[in-house]
Amino acid sequence: MPLAPSTRLGPYEILSSIGAGGMGEVYRARDTRLDRTVAIKVLPEHLSSNPQLRERFDREAKAISSLSHPHICPLYDVGHQDGVNFLVMEFLEGETLAHRLRKGPLAPDQVLQYAIQITDALDTAHRHGVVHRDLKPGNIMLVKTGAKLLDFGLAKVRAAEAASGMTALPTQTTPPTREGTILGTLQYMAPEQLEGKEADARTDIFALGAVIYEMATGRKAFDGATQANLIAAILERDPPPISAIQPLSPPALDRVLRICLAKNPDARWQAAHDILVQLKWINDAGPRTTSDNRKSQKVSELVLWVSLALVSIIALPLALTYRREKSPDLQVTRFLVPPPPNVTVDLRDLPAVSPDGQRFVFGAVGSDGKRLLWVRSLDSTQAQPIAGTEEGLFPFWSPDGRWIAYFANRQLRRISASGGPAQVLCAPPACVAWGEPGDDGDGGSWSREGIILFRGPDQCVHRVSAEGGEDKVILELDKSRQETAQFWPSFLPDGKHFLYLSQAKIGHAGIYIGSLDSTKSTFLLSAESNAVYAPPGVVVYSREHALLAQPFDAQNLRVTGEPVPIAEQVVQTPYRGGSLFSVSSTGVLVYRTGSNDVQLAWYGRNGRRLGPVGEPGAYHDIVLSPDERTVALTRSAPQTPVLDVWVMQIATGAFSRVTFGPDAATGPVWSPDGHYLGNGRACKRRSTLLLLGQVNWTESPIGTS
Repeated sequence: MPLAPSTRLGPYEILSSIGAGGMGEVYRARDTRLDRTVAIKVLPEHLSSNPQLRERFDREAKAISSLSHPHICPLYDVGHQDGVNFLVMEFLEGETLAHRLRKGPLAPDQVLQYAIQITDALDTAHRHGVVHRDLKPGNIMLVKTGAKLLDFGLAKVRAAEAASGMTALPTQTTPPTREGTILGTLQYMAPEQLEGKEADARTDIFALGAVIYEMATGRKAFDGATQANLIAAILERDPPPISAIQPLSPPALDRVLRICLAKNPDARWQAAHDILVQLKWINDAGPRTTSDNRKSQKVSELVLWVSLALVSIIALPLALTYRREKSPDLQVTRFLVPPPPNVTVDLRDLPAVSPDGQRFVFGAVGSDGKRLLWVRSLDSTQAQPIAGTEEGLFPFWSPDGRWIAYFANRQLRRISASGGPAQVLCAPPACVAWGEPGDDGDGGSWSREGIILFRGPDQCVHRVSAEGGEDKVILELDKSRQETAQFWPSFLPDGKHFLYLSQAKIGHAGIYIGSLDSTKSTFLLSAESNAVYAPPGVVVYSREHALLAQPFDAQNLRVTGEPVPIAEQVVQTPYRGGSLFSVSSTGVLVYRTGSNDVQLAWYGRNGRRLGPVGEPGAYHDIVLSPDERTVALTRSAPQTPVLDVWVMQIATGAFSRVTFGPDAATGPVWSPDGHYLGNGRACKRRSTLLLLGQVNWTESPIGTS
């Protein structure tokens, strides 16, 4: 029965009704003892009349009252009078998040602000053994001081109601989006809740992900026309990425929420504190002022240069960020740069930003079929080709930004950034890594002392003078680890030490630190990509197409913290574990986003697309058989980074694996009758042609060159 104004419940005088609030009616009241305004929630009769539920409720209320957090609505008192059970809480002036979301999504800065506050509140509660179990926008209040979490932990009583014989999922009689209906709660339930399993902190984490998703997009993470459809969506489907709905949202937030919303609790973040750390790092990438706490200044600077790329299907999406050194307010700028008209780029076209962060260079094939290097200034709308850089790949800059070094025709060359004749710095032997005609290195690094590092034909890191001359091996392959290659050398600030990617058959494979003065190297971290140092003190690398930044002590040559995700869907090269990104000394990050997957398709001689062939995938070295019934290509097996040769039947899309060796196999070639496949593999001075039988796929060396 509703309470009339002036009704007294102990020392509390009812002033007016506020409305329904989850488990009962809520009233505005005055605490006559302390002369303050409070909110009183009167519990429903069925709860008050059940001794077991009431005892459990009292026990839960005591636990909740012990929570003290600025973003948890405090519980002041629990009372019983004349058959009425009630809670006394802080009176909050504002609106619920559910009411606010009716107007649409929140601004990105508000999303992060409220998400951090709510996650911090969850973390505090979970540390005290209290789980919410009914986290949703209707239980979050937005007030002047931020977000306040309501009804914390009381949902456990609701679970007890179901155990006592009440129907947990009553028949729906209202639209699924109407506040207060059972579907309104279902939309934030984790799969294990729907399956009747015990809820724990990870259940709250799933609901938190759904709430943050809705704040960012204005849409529910899971929806359905019926209760059954909604449950199926939660159990079986993933929501679209935030960036697909709100392009200006940070891509790193997509990753955080994807892990929050994992179907399996073991695959989610295991603690709210983990999410809190991630959200704070993402938030630190936004505007900060010089009045910020000096103790957090270093961490702030580590993130300011980070680019949060916009997801795009443009052929060459480049996201750049710069830091305003002279402004009291440090801000992040991000945008996409499309390729020039009628220009084609592929997975070997690494964008490299100049040391001053004002220009970047990349390789591309023009409409005339020629591959050249192109330079674009950030204050220009046009990219310009550099004459004389035919077949240029993997460019990198001199420290003063005057020169660009690159690989072409199995030579290391350099050319003025403003154009002019190219100079050959060194010409490695004809047989280089992988035995492919198109293998022309995989990037290099140019120190202030005029030394250039690159990978030589023996798979070791070499050095050569920036003026040209004889190249020398710095590091021999580590036989104890059966090291097979040293990729992507990159100088550290001292110009003496450098990072490189080591591939080995046993032991640690990952990023190592080498030195110009030593033949020994030191393991730094596990990764399968190139790594570069970026000011003011991080190492940037990628894992599973996600770009990460990890604090790095350049003096002691060691990482000092946990990696932080800064970009998603970073394109990787197919052969050498490289990710297409570059960082300037001024804090500009350039990288390519997208997918490595390609869709094979038939095209007519007039250029018209006739239809797809098979499913999309990360395919390379695609060669059609003479009878046009089969395609040979290079790809990796699931969960295996090593490339092998496969054949696909065009009619069915079925794949058969051809090579199974421990080393990569690429560049398949069909025999004229289509009965055999040839494959070139590298050795130091020759390449062996391997004959692959079409039935048993047994390898037979048939000659050398």
